[in-house]
Order: sequence, then C-alpha cells, then structure tokens
Amino acid sequence: MLPLALSACGDSGVPGNSVADIGGDTIKTETFNHWLNVAATSQAQSTGSTAAAVVPDPPNFTKCIANKKKTATKPARGQPTPTDATYKTQCQTEYNSLKDQVMQFLITSAWIEGESDDRGVKVADTDVKKDFDKQRNQSFPKDKDYLAFLKSSGYVQEDLLYRIRVQDLTTKLRTKILEGSDKVSSAQIADYYNKNKSRFAQPEKRDLRIVLTKTAAEAKKAKAALDSGQSFKQVAAKYSIDQGTRDNGGLLAAVPKGQQEKALDEATFSADKGKIVGPVKTQFGYYVFEVEKITPGTQQSLDQSKASIKQLLVSQTQQNKINAFSKSFEKKWKDRTDCSKSYVNDDCSNAPKRSATTATAAAQPTPQTQTAPADSGTSTSK
Repeated sequence: MLPLALSACGDSGVPGNSVADIGGDTIKTETFNHWLNVAATSQAQSTGSTAAAVVPDPPNFTKCIANKKKTATKPARGQPTPTDATYKTQCQTEYNSLKDQVMQFLITSAWIEGESDDRGVKVADTDVKKDFDKQRNQSFPKDKDYLAFLKSSGYVQEDLLYRIRVQDLTTKLRTKILEGSDKVSSAQIADYYNKNKSRFAQPEKRDLRIVLTKTAAEAKKAKAALDSGQSFKQVAAKYSIDQGTRDNGGLLAAVPKGQQEKALDEATFSADKGKIVGPVKTQFGYYVFEVEKITPGTQQSLDQSKASIKQLLVSQTQQNKINAFSKSFEKKWKDRTDCSKSYVNDDCSNAPKRSATTATAAAQPTPQTQTAPADSGTSTSK
C-alpha cells in the first residue's frame, strides 16, 4: 500500500504533502509530480516537443507560456498574435488533462492494491521481476536501447516494476472474482436451448429470379414474355427497375424467410419451384418471380449446441460478476478516497456531485482496466 504521511493535514483532511488520502494511506505530492513528468514527457514525445519544456508549471505557467511563445509559428496574415493570457489558458487546459490522467492512474492503482490486500491476493516480487524481464527483453533486446528509453521517457525502473505489479494484481484479482463462474450444469444448458431454439436454427432459403416494375401493366408484359419462353436475363434487362438484379438475370440468391417485404415474402415462400408467379403488388412496385432453388431450414440439436451455449452462459455469468464487483468496488474505495482540493477528480469522495446522466455515462474502475500515464507504446512500459 501507499506510505502513510505523517505531516500536518492540509485541505479536505489530506496531509499537506499529499494529493489524496485513501483509507489512511496517502499519495504524496512528490509521487504525483513524478508521474506528471512521465505523462508530460510521453505526450511531448508523441507531439515532437522538447521534454524539458512540456511540464506545465501552475499556477502562473511562466515556463509553459515562455515555451509556447518561443515555439509558436508566425500567425497568418490578418490573424492576431496570441497573448500571454491565451497561452496561459492553453497551459491550464493541458495541465488539467495531465493532472486528471495521473490522478486516475494513481488512485485506481491504489484501489487495486487495497482490494487485493483485502482479498488476500498477492504477487511475489520474483514474479513481477520475471514479467518485467520478459517485457523488457521483448521491447529492448539491447541494454543501450532500454537505458535510452529511461532517459527519454522520464521513467525509472521502479515505475515500470510498479506498473507490472499492478497489472499482475489486476489479473489475479479478476481470476479470484470469477472463481467458479466457468461451471454450467446440463440442466442450465438444456433450459437455455429450449427457450432459444430459434437461435440454433437456419431458416429456409430460396434462390429467386425477379422482375420489378412500376405498374401492374408492365409486370403483366414481363410475365407474358417469360411465359412465352424468354429468359429472365432478357426480361429483367428490358422491364426491371431493380438496379441490384436487372443486370444479373434478376437473381436474388439465398433469400431467408421473413427478410423481404411481407407481400413478396409470403408469395415467394408459398410458391412452387420453377413456376412463374405474379404480378405481386408491394410498396416498391409489382413483382414477377420464379423460385429457382429451395434450401430447407435446419435445426441444431441440443448436443450440437451444448458447447456454444456453455460458452455463452459462462460469458454472461462472468460479465454479471464483473458488473457487480465493479459497482461495489467503486463505491467502497471512492468512499475511502479524500483528495486535496486542487487535485479532486471523479474518483474522490469529495468530488462535486454528478448528474444522473453523467454518472451513468462515466466509466467505472474495474479490475479489468486502469488508466495510466501515456507512454512510448512499448510493452515494458505497459
């Protein structure tokens, strides 16, 4: 867990050298500033900025403003030169984004550590080091490349080990939450099958030759031509207004029952194979058609469906468990999280109340995912 701060309390009951208190354990300001530098450096790498000037410096943002003025391009003709106030607003926005990103990472990581401790979930240092070495060797086969990454990213090796530890705890915590969720009885499978038989069936399908016309008179002419022996290719090309089929002999292949306009569907699936039928009036016009091929419907048996049903039921059970855990996890740890006024975000118990719509839309921290400061994209750094 996070080291307990012993200094005097600041605002919101948080010690003065810390940004948040989580059940008596704190996230120190020094820790926050370090991860802010990592996040800002990573962002700078992605935009091509220089690392030395990318960390916004609240509250006046003097260095940030100076850097923006130094690197700004000349305004287009007729456009005003940005003022210091404009640059300060930009710096403030960038800082707020980085701050929220880092706070979410640090708080959620602490929650996962705390929940793991409460549930007796542990990760050995040797296992963390093994995972670290594997990822490092994959990303940086040469030591010099790894050292260059550390120098350019703002990370120290302890940061990477910490992130891997949290990842490993997350994996173990998820496994513990889902214990027993892979067990599905034969009765449950049979019950699902009997209630959802149509999901394991393939409907009857028919290959059709069609001619679609605007008027009944045109449809009758088309039918007469077909009855006289002319091919669908000839008749469709001359009479059909259906752009999708007129150039391929009016062919509609593998049409499933229930997928067409009602009048046409009823007519085509009650017609005999090889018989010219029509005109059939629909909202699109008048159809003349012939059923060219019939593929009977099929129904999978219970035995044929067991594997897929089991997989589905296991997935549903696991998702329900994750959803239930996520809800209780957020409430439990948010209630324990008090943030310094300048660092409050939605994970803090002293955050401003959200509207019902906003609260529903907000992402919940779960043992599946966590937000971390952006990095170089290497697997070693997550």
